[in-house]
Amino acid sequence: MLLLILIPLLSLLFFFFFLNSNSNSKVPKSYPLVGSFFAFLANRKRPLPWLSGIMQVSPSATFVLRRNYSTRQVFSGNPAVVQHILKTNFSNYGKGHVINRTLTDFLGHGIFNIDGDSWKFQRQVSSHEFNTKSLRKFIETVVDTELSDRLIPILSSAAKQGTFLDFQDILQRFAFDNICKIAFGFDPAYLLPSLPQAKFALAFEDGVRISSERFSAVHPVVWKFKKLLNIGSEKRLKNAISEVRELALNIIKEKKQRLGEKESLDSVDLLSRFLSSGHSDENFVTDIVISFILAGRDTTSAALTWFFWLLWKNPEIESEILNEINEKSEAPVFDEVKDMVYTHASLCESMRLYPPVPTDSKEAVNDDVLPGGTVVKKGMRVTYFPYAMGRLEMLWGSDWAEFKPERWLQKEEESWKFVGRDPYTYPVFQAGPRICLGKEMAFLQMKRVVAGVLRRFKVVPAFEEGVNHEPEFVSYLTSKMKGGFPVKIVERDHLRHDGTES
Repeated sequence: MLLLILIPLLSLLFFFFFLNSNSNSKVPKSYPLVGSFFAFLANRKRPLPWLSGIMQVSPSATFVLRRNYSTRQVFSGNPAVVQHILKTNFSNYGKGHVINRTLTDFLGHGIFNIDGDSWKFQRQVSSHEFNTKSLRKFIETVVDTELSDRLIPILSSAAKQGTFLDFQDILQRFAFDNICKIAFGFDPAYLLPSLPQAKFALAFEDGVRISSERFSAVHPVVWKFKKLLNIGSEKRLKNAISEVRELALNIIKEKKQRLGEKESLDSVDLLSRFLSSGHSDENFVTDIVISFILAGRDTTSAALTWFFWLLWKNPEIESEILNEINEKSEAPVFDEVKDMVYTHASLCESMRLYPPVPTDSKEAVNDDVLPGGTVVKKGMRVTYFPYAMGRLEMLWGSDWAEFKPERWLQKEEESWKFVGRDPYTYPVFQAGPRICLGKEMAFLQMKRVVAGVLRRFKVVPAFEEGVNHEPEFVSYLTSKMKGGFPVKIVERDHLRHDGTES
């Protein structure tokens, strides 16, 4: 009887919402029983612009949405709130139950899906891989070899033959080879001229996408029910996870064998450190391998994809970067990329608009009050929002929509000096105790790719002719350019002075 009453009531609320809402510009109304459920439903395919629009008109850049009858979630782009949850009251905000239950199948108990002592241990062991000696080795051997032996020949061949490439896919392959080589001493050879469709890489992509889609399900019970019955997307996820874990396990077993054959390896990598730390549980180490592949493959490739798109839209900035590349061309590889100030600023500006991780949520361990007065109850999720923060006039001025590297620079005589923003205004790499360990490694890798590619080639987007195409920014666990990034590669020797083909 109750169900017969609720169904027409919910239907009336649904139609009332669509007739009366302006979901693009203000906090949606909360209705009895269902909260703002219909607003979430209507915008489930465009959550980032929808939530950003709400934040842009919220005076404190913080608002609360009632997702259903019992669940409230805080969204904030206020630097004071970000600092509070990531540093000041760090112990009260962890990954929490929602994140953990949604991602455990794929990420297990790896560093990005846990809190407490296990997180501290993984972070402590990992931190040894990011000293200056390791970073220099990474750039001078791993990245430079992958660039000169694989990426440049593929781009050169595409330029000569006039073929098109999905540059997002190319950059993912490049980053995937790099992280596997530096972290695990394993070369997957994914960026070969044949562009092989490796089962592992395809499975990894499916695992990331389907795991993240669980968050946008109408209700968690939907994906849990599909998982229980082993149907649809959950069946595909199960198969993908099996494929990913099998390869990760093979990497671990091979490394164990090599460690057993020698008292010490010539080169100590991240995987060797974990296996030598007394943790021989292969499932645990497999979780670590998967987490670091996610971090190393998806974040830098996402950042570079949007960076090259923005350079094409802003040729004057590309010219400034080319001037810097030419000025540094005689320096050793590591010193060259380390000192590319204008390029560094341009990458920061690109990630302001298109952050590799657009949102991040924490769950309150105990009741709390955020700066500004928002009350947080135990178990509530607080989401800080790098994507929306990059679009806030209160943080970046009225010209926030412009791609403007100069906002990160200060002129000193004839040269530029980089002037960073605090990590709570610009939390692209998180902040506080969980700030990204690989931040400097990521910048060095990206600058080396930019220098190596732009020195010889112009990357020209190849979307449908005659269409003013603006690629769609989508977010899984990391961001993507929906449908890929089709490009034409043009040798700079074949360009006129105005940048067009000769």
